[in-house]
Amino acid sequence: MTKTRHGRALPFLFAGIGLLVLSGCGGDDFANKPRPALPVELTGVIEEKEVTISPDEVGAGAVRITIANETTESHTVTLEGENVEERVGPINPQDAATINKTLAQGTYEVVAGSDQLGSDIAPGKLVIGPERPPSNDQLLQP
Repeated sequence: MTKTRHGRALPFLFAGIGLLVLSGCGGDDFANKPRPALPVELTGVIEEKEVTISPDEVGAGAVRITIANETTESHTVTLEGENVEERVGPINPQDAATINKTLAQGTYEVVAGSDQLGSDIAPGKLVIGPERPPSNDQLLQP
């Protein structure tokens, strides 16, 4: 039995396709670059006398602060410090809002204000330390 012309070319065709596929692998496009640290979840509460943030010390990187208003008035909340001013609100009584921000090392204040109460509520302090480690070794993350 003799091979046809096309039958002899078939292995070369598969070899060529294989070389094209392999040439697309590797390179610097998929280098093992460090992924940023995962966002840290913080909680905040606006009370009649003060704003409380917990935990109040974390490493630098992305933070998500969920702030609940436990007062009887609506409040606008501002995250201030280190060239950052992020505002959310007004937050109605018994409601919550979220601030998402990437923060550098430094000290920040979470200030709650309203037209009725002015600035009688003491601001919450947030201390941001050195940068958190990358999230490369954490499983089941996007």
